[in-house]
Amino acid sequence: MPSHRHALEMFARLGYAARGAVSLIIGSLALLAAVGPGGQATGSKGALRELLLHPFGGVLLGVVGLGLFGFALWRALQGLLDADNHGHGAKALAIRGGALISAVAYTGLGISAFGLLLGRGGGGGGDDQSAQDWTRWLLAKPAGEVLVALIGLIVMGVGVAMLARGWRASFTRHLRCPAEASHWVVPLGRLGFAARGVVFLIIGLFLVVAAWQSDPQEVRGLGSALLALQAQPFGRVLFGVVALGLAAFGAFEFAEARYRRIDAPG
Repeated sequence: MPSHRHALEMFARLGYAARGAVSLIIGSLALLAAVGPGGQATGSKGALRELLLHPFGGVLLGVVGLGLFGFALWRALQGLLDADNHGHGAKALAIRGGALISAVAYTGLGISAFGLLLGRGGGGGGDDQSAQDWTRWLLAKPAGEVLVALIGLIVMGVGVAMLARGWRASFTRHLRCPAEASHWVVPLGRLGFAARGVVFLIIGLFLVVAAWQSDPQEVRGLGSALLALQAQPFGRVLFGVVALGLAAFGAFEFAEARYRRIDAPG
């Protein structure tokens, strides 16, 4: 039904906006930390908590939480029903599998948002604690180190794919963007995907180290991955550039909410 498809499309667009809000908060806080006091390196759950500190924070968090569920639904449609028409080849199935994993992740983040609204702490600790908990559980299984290392390599592969996506601007094939808007939308997407690629590479590397040492405490979430940049040569500059890129990705997601091609299945 057309009305059914329209509702799915609106829910998906709200989802892109919600993901944009989370990324924009993460990047902005990290950018403030890079240039001086007043900011912090935090992950997605920390960004949700930050929303509550502002006027009408509960309302904003509720809208973002609903949008995160909308994004999870859209990602599930991309994976299960091939809403983006990737096909059934090996590469297409890998992309669709990644969409399903993303659907699970954003469902969990939506649950965390409403957990915060209900005063339940958003489902436990921060991103580091969540990552370490499931790594500890996995390491306790037979061949757990191999599984964690494999996940780390996959995450690093996703990071490389994001870097390539930013470099090639391949995301533009999914945009219905007028020429005057593309002048600012495309650079935001390039910088945003590049920054996310760097973060995924760092997170994946920490997973591989955790597997090698059989120590879940080596695993890092998004915020700690950003802080790890500061320990590198020119770390403060790297930290600032990646923080700027994450904020840019947040702005790009708002553009996707407006211009992304969404062909919701009937």
